Amino acid sequence: MPGTQPITVGVDGSESASTAVVWAARTAAALEVPLRIVTVVHVPAFYYTEPFVAQSFREELESTANSRLESAAVLARQSVDSDLEVTTERHEGKIVEVLGELSKQSHLVAVGPRGHGEFTAMLVGSVTAALASHASCPVAVVRGRTLDGAPPAVGPVVVGVDGSEHSTAAVEVAFEHASALGAPLVAVNVWSDVSVQPSLGSSPEDPLWSSIQTGEEVVLSERLAGFTDRYPDVPVERVVARDRPVRVLSEYAEAAQLIVVGSRGRGGFKGMLLGSTSNALLHTADCPVLIVRPS
Repeated sequence: MPGTQPITVGVDGSESASTAVVWAARTAAALEVPLRIVTVVHVPAFYYTEPFVAQSFREELESTANSRLESAAVLARQSVDSDLEVTTERHEGKIVEVLGELSKQSHLVAVGPRGHGEFTAMLVGSVTAALASHASCPVAVVRGRTLDGAPPAVGPVVVGVDGSEHSTAAVEVAFEHASALGAPLVAVNVWSDVSVQPSLGSSPEDPLWSSIQTGEEVVLSERLAGFTDRYPDVPVERVVARDRPVRVLSEYAEAAQLIVVGSRGRGGFKGMLLGSTSNALLHTADCPVLIVRPS
């Protein structure tokens, strides 16, 4: 089990934030860690040209924020059967900066895919994208299908495995969550991004394809070995597929309660903060997505 660092969830009064609170409360209860609910008050700089207006605006925002926190705390406690330690915090500043700083003392940070103030056509808001790229701890983007406003609570935990340092960190987190949730784990290694393509003279029937498949099965077994010993209670299904990673992982997400991926895989450029697969899943997955980077 993790230490005493809380799960931090950001709320802004939006529907997606409420769904994130439900997920965060359930996850905190399963992992036996506290839940910290945070909202941020931001007074734009131009308001300070009129101090009286700025003060009046801040008081109004603070009152709204306090009500928001109270409602979120009630929702969190209603979402779990066990006693859950819930704290609320109101901060002033910019939400990305505040949650980014709080991520240094969090087990993970949970947010909805898009909050108030984001364009409705956007699948993932700017705050969510920034946190997924820069936070110091794993970031859960609570998106996808819901039942009565709650995220899925049944199904496996799915983890993407490619042998990179980032995916190894994701595997550890995935086992932790699967064990706490009492869920099976589906470990998926998709290797088309490193295979010889048919246009270069190879086909799925050629021996080269078979040897790559065998090699990737070995990679998957090696990456899971220590964790299967540490978490003997977690049933593991191993999947080695020849396809685009995001396509396969998105298909498994349709029946999963959580998908866990590294922030960047072995095919990502070193300067990238978020790889193409993890970024795409933030837009396409039908369940919450947990982005993990090595500590």
